[in-house]
Amino acid sequence: MKLFDVYPLNNITIEKASGSRVWDDQGNAYLDMYGGHAVISIGHTHPHWVKRIEDQLERIAFYSNSVLIPQQRELAEKLGHLSGKENYQLFLCNSGAEANENALKLASFHTGRKKVIAFRKSFHGRTSLAVAATDNPAIVAPVNQTANIIFLPFNDTDSLKACFKAQGSEIAAVIVEGIQGVGGINVATAEFLQAIRSCCDEYGAVYIADSVQCGYGRTGKFYSHDHAGVDADIYSMAKGMGNGFPVAGISIAPHLQPKYGMLGTTFGGNQLACAAALAVLEVMEAEDLMEKAAETGEYLMEALRQLPGISNVRGVGLMIGFDVPDNLKDLKKNLLSKHHIFTGEAKPNVIRLLPSLALSKEEADEFLEAIRAEITTLELSSTPITA
Repeated sequence: MKLFDVYPLNNITIEKASGSRVWDDQGNAYLDMYGGHAVISIGHTHPHWVKRIEDQLERIAFYSNSVLIPQQRELAEKLGHLSGKENYQLFLCNSGAEANENALKLASFHTGRKKVIAFRKSFHGRTSLAVAATDNPAIVAPVNQTANIIFLPFNDTDSLKACFKAQGSEIAAVIVEGIQGVGGINVATAEFLQAIRSCCDEYGAVYIADSVQCGYGRTGKFYSHDHAGVDADIYSMAKGMGNGFPVAGISIAPHLQPKYGMLGTTFGGNQLACAAALAVLEVMEAEDLMEKAAETGEYLMEALRQLPGISNVRGVGLMIGFDVPDNLKDLKKNLLSKHHIFTGEAKPNVIRLLPSLALSKEEADEFLEAIRAEITTLELSSTPITA
């Protein structure tokens, strides 16, 4: 049997990882400035995370949600404390797409409505409702297509208000990333997120804060939406939640009431997943990683803004993007092949940085030194030779 060929792959096999570094099967070390799509939050194979999982594995790895699982309640308490949402409720699942799927279903159950506002360049996942609310027709199968999703321009408060004025009684939810990741590191303005909160309050809709990539402390606050001073009704989370172990969830405001059978999952919230997620929160708290992410991110962005060639450096904390002109189109590729540094991208010309929240200033400097050298090399090679 062959693998289903849906991923364009780098010809690299990673065998070992620690902190912000990974090693291939040839023994080459790489600086990881991408964290496997923002998944590595506390650093690869953090010793506390490893021990938490090992200890849990020796007791019990899994039993279903048909019994009491004390680790779920422990996780909910810790998550409520660190996020500042102690009166919210936690539903655990397995992936970001599943989290957004459940958030959208819950909003529809709560309001009795069908329509959802999403935004241009959004990415919310690949399952049925999540992908329908994702602004990428290439990954929306015919069976996913629905007239219930309304796409509006991102950061356009006037369009948002006009849509609610015209269709407010039909709108179940607004789903929005505080910072669009796949869309190119587009930061939602405080005014825009505040307008979403205001419209949802006025028309009885549910505000869903997609925090799968931009949440979990990456921006210096627990949820990126916190920078706007608003509380969402539902926060979806995944990626950094387990530091590589598959775990996800939605944090649900107290006025959204549960009932038996409304949501469900086989693997979500299992004992091993909870151990991994608890370890992440414990390390984040013990090592002040939210504050560190804010400081290191600001340092990186300020340095990147001084570099020639690249433009429009933006982001918050350690969720950073910048634009690359045509003469530097090989920058990402060369950073990997020549300097052994992993970065991400967004089409057509954006480099994305999503490293561990524990990235050190020395590691940031290592990246900056490499990118300076590569920009100089590429600019020289693209300069016409005159007689």
